[in-house]
Amino acid sequence: QVQLVESGGGLVQAGDSLRLSCAVSGRTFSRNVMGWFRQPPGKEREFVAAIWIGGSTDYAESVKGRFTISRDNAKNTLTLQMNSLKPEDTAVYYCAAGGGPYVRSLSGYDSWGQGTQVTVSS
Repeated sequence: QVQLVESGGGLVQAGDSLRLSCAVSGRTFSRNVMGWFRQPPGKEREFVAAIWIGGSTDYAESVKGRFTISRDNAKNTLTLQMNSLKPEDTAVYYCAAGGGPYVRSLSGYDSWGQGTQVTVSS
């Protein structure tokens, strides 16, 4: 079993940046894919970004060019750098680990963190 703990959320203004981190512990950090999802108020959880163990990445169109996902296997850490934040980025952000292969689907992941709140004011 993999344990995931997110941190770095907060309240920022539109245009600001935030850096989310996910500390990974447990059996192994070498899961095939690590990802970030978010759940806006009153909406379903949605895909944000994913990174394969080999370093390949995938992003939702809404965040492409603004968000960057990275993983540090030595430090067992997953990171999401979020730039040019918009009010529509307001959500609870979750990190996840799994075997894929459908990285944009919740079904591609079997371990989830508790989430961290990101609020972007206009």
